[in-house]
Amino acid sequence: MTNQSYLPVLELSRGYTTEQEQTTESIHFGAIAVVDAKGNLLASYADPFTISFLRSTAKPFQALPFYEGGGKDFYHLTMREIALTCASHIGTDEHFYVVQSIQSKSGIKESDLLCGIHPPLHEPTAEMLRKLAIKPTSNRHTCSGKHSGMLAFARMLDQPIDNYLDISHAIQKTILQVISEMFKLPVDEVKIGIDGCSAPTFALPLYNAALAYARLCDPIAGGIRSESRLKACELITKSMISNPDMVAGPGEFDTCLMEIGEGRFLSKTGAEGYQCLGLLPGVLQPHSCGVGIAIKISDGDLKGRAIPATSLEVLRQLKVLSKPDLEALKQFGPKTPISNWRKIVVGDAKPVFTLQVAG
Repeated sequence: MTNQSYLPVLELSRGYTTEQEQTTESIHFGAIAVVDAKGNLLASYADPFTISFLRSTAKPFQALPFYEGGGKDFYHLTMREIALTCASHIGTDEHFYVVQSIQSKSGIKESDLLCGIHPPLHEPTAEMLRKLAIKPTSNRHTCSGKHSGMLAFARMLDQPIDNYLDISHAIQKTILQVISEMFKLPVDEVKIGIDGCSAPTFALPLYNAALAYARLCDPIAGGIRSESRLKACELITKSMISNPDMVAGPGEFDTCLMEIGEGRFLSKTGAEGYQCLGLLPGVLQPHSCGVGIAIKISDGDLKGRAIPATSLEVLRQLKVLSKPDLEALKQFGPKTPISNWRKIVVGDAKPVFTLQVAG
C-alpha cells in the first residue's frame, strides 16, 4: 500500500453558520474500480488495483460452490434461505428463524457454528433480548447464514464438520479455487487472512473484485460456460436481489439500496470500509453487459458514513440512480448534514471525487 493508492472521497466540514464558508475538518480516502463482465475497466478513482481484504463482500462467492454442486435441491432450500447464506444480517427474529430453518433442513446444529457470538446488530432486537434476560447465541451472529451454508456443504459432501473453517478442509479448498476462477486471479496470488467470524477471507485487487461481481451478475458475458456455474450465479444473484431484507436488514444500506433498485443491482457491504455492487445487464446503458463496482475506504469507515455516500455518488455519476432514487436514499448521502446533540446543523459531509472514465 502506498500513499498513491487512495485519494480523498468524502470531506466533512463545519462552520459557525451553514451560510458561512465551511472549514474542512476530516477527510476519508478511498479507491474505486468499475469493471464490466468482459474485463474492461470502465472507470476508476485512485488506484483500481489497490489490494485489500474482501471481508463479507466475498460471501456470495463462498456460497457459490455449494449451489454449483446442487445444494439448493439437495436440501430444498428457499430463495430466502439462499440469500441468507450470502448475507451479513443484523440478527432480527426473522433472520434467526431462517438460519434455524437452514440448519433443520441440513441436519446441523447451532452449536456446530464456529463464528462466535455477539449481540444482534439490530438494536431493537438486542434491547428486547436484554429485557427478557436472553443471552444471544451464534444464530444471531451476522455471519451465521454463511457458516450454516458452509456446514451444509460439508455434510452434503460427507466431509467432517468440526474443522470446516480450516483452509485445508475440502470445502475451503473448493471455495479458494472458485474465488480464483471468478476473480480471474491465480490461487497463489490470492492472499488469505482470518475474518472476524474466523472463516478464511481473501485479499486481492479492487479491479478483480469488481470483475467478479460483474461476472456474478452477468455470467454469460463474463465467459462462464459451465451450466452448473451459470445456474448458481443466477440463483445467488436472484435470491439476494429478491430478498434484500435477508442480505442485511431493516434500515441497512444494502437492503435499502436493493429495495430502491427493484431488481437492477446487487449490493454487498464488507467490514473495514469495503463495498461491492453489481449492475445487471442493460442497467448501465441499453444492451450493456453486467458491471461490477468495488470500493475501499482506507481508514476502515468505522462510523459507516463513507461507504454509503461514496457508493451513491458512484451510482449517481454513472447515471444509474434517478433523482427520486437519490431522494429516497438521502439519509445515506451522497451529501448529508452534520448535526450536533441539539439537532443543530453545523456542517456537512460530501463526496469530493470524480470518476475517471476509461477511454
